[in-house]
Parts: sequence; C-alpha cells; structure tokens
Amino acid sequence: MNFDPKTIIQRLQDADPQARGFVTVQERVYRELRTALVRGQLAPGRPVTLRGLAEMLNVSPMPVRDAVRRLIAERALMKLSNRRVAVPTMSPETFDEICRARLALEPEAATRALPGIDDRRLALLIELDKRCGGAMESGNVEHYMQTNQEFHFTLYTSVPQQVYMSMIESLWLQFGPFMRTVVGRWGTSRLIDQHQKAIEAIQSRNRRVLKEAIKTDILHGMRIIGEQVLNPHIAPDRNHHE
Repeated sequence: MNFDPKTIIQRLQDADPQARGFVTVQERVYRELRTALVRGQLAPGRPVTLRGLAEMLNVSPMPVRDAVRRLIAERALMKLSNRRVAVPTMSPETFDEICRARLALEPEAATRALPGIDDRRLALLIELDKRCGGAMESGNVEHYMQTNQEFHFTLYTSVPQQVYMSMIESLWLQFGPFMRTVVGRWGTSRLIDQHQKAIEAIQSRNRRVLKEAIKTDILHGMRIIGEQVLNPHIAPDRNHHE
C-alpha cells in the first residue's frame, strides 16, 4: 500500500494539540524556544535579550520571561545581567556526560519504539531521511538540523515514552546549539547518514541492528562536536571527506 508522506505529516500535525491551537501562549512560546535550542537557532555564548526573543516570536515579554525561567531551570539557558540570557558554554565534563547519557538513552528508546512503527510511520521516517540526505548534499545546514531532529524524535515517539523523551529532549537542548555551530563551521560534508541503516533495521524488525545504527549515529555526531568544542583551535579542512 502506498502512502503520501505529505499526507502523513499533515495527519500527524492534525493529531498534535499544539498544531490545533489547544495550548496557552506561555506554553507555545516555551515549546518554540525549546525547538529553537534543539535545532541550534540560538548560538552558544551569544547573549540575547528577553525583548529580542519576544520580537522574534511576535509576543509580549511576559510569556518569554516565563519560558526562559523554565529553560534556565533545565540548564538549557543561563541568566546574565541586564535581562540577557545565553546558551551555556560546554565544558569537557558536561560534554562527556551528555555523550554517555545519549548513548544510554537513545538506542534503547529506538528499540522500545520499534513495535509502534507501522507503515505510515515508516513512510514518514523514509521521507525525513530523504530530506535530511538532500540537505547534506546541498549543504543546507538549517534544513539538516531540522530534518535530523525530526527523524530522531519521530522514531522515538512511535510509542509513548514520557520518561525517556523528557530526558532525551533535555540532552538535545544542551547539545543542539553546539551541533549547529560546528556543522555551520564545517559544513555538511563530514556528516555520515546513519539513518538508512536504522530504516533497514526497522524494515527487518532487527532490534540489535537498530540499536547499533542509532549508537553509531550518536558517536559520529558527538565526535565532530567534541573535536570543535573541546579543541576549537582545529581548523576545518574543506577538502576532507569521510
């Protein structure tokens, strides 16, 4: 049976209460700022004002203030002086913790989600991987960050995993801005698409291969981040391709 990816995406959006407007302004602002952080739209170390964030989201400063307070508590933002906030800097210790936590949580979340991946969800994952691969080939960093995040979260949320997802989202909040910075500096040529291996594992219902594919994907991405975040003096080699 054939499935239209655009129709699938629309159906998933229609099933999302946020997409139907059933959330408060405060909650919408919080979610939009979380998405901006996960996709690296706020650069590490660059201060932003509450007023600037409010203008970006086209809302008053009050819901932004509430959202920022929550994100500071989640260690996704840090408070500066003069009503400014910024993405915290990354220490070697924090980087190591995030990497270990991702390796512990995400491969397990992927295998737990496997029973919930039906034909519609699989078609959506294939479409997202195609878009992600296209972004890598064209060097579109913004599109890569978006589709890569959507692929992982679409996979993990194939079955309800409230505890796992809350922890995974917290980790992505912390490393997303650094991934965006590194990919923006190096470009997409060094990235290796491990999603296809994950899709093949889903199609064959192979839990072990799926877990290994997600693990390899995490290790590759975090290694690139680590090289630049922990060794920023290393210059990008534009002629290097893995």
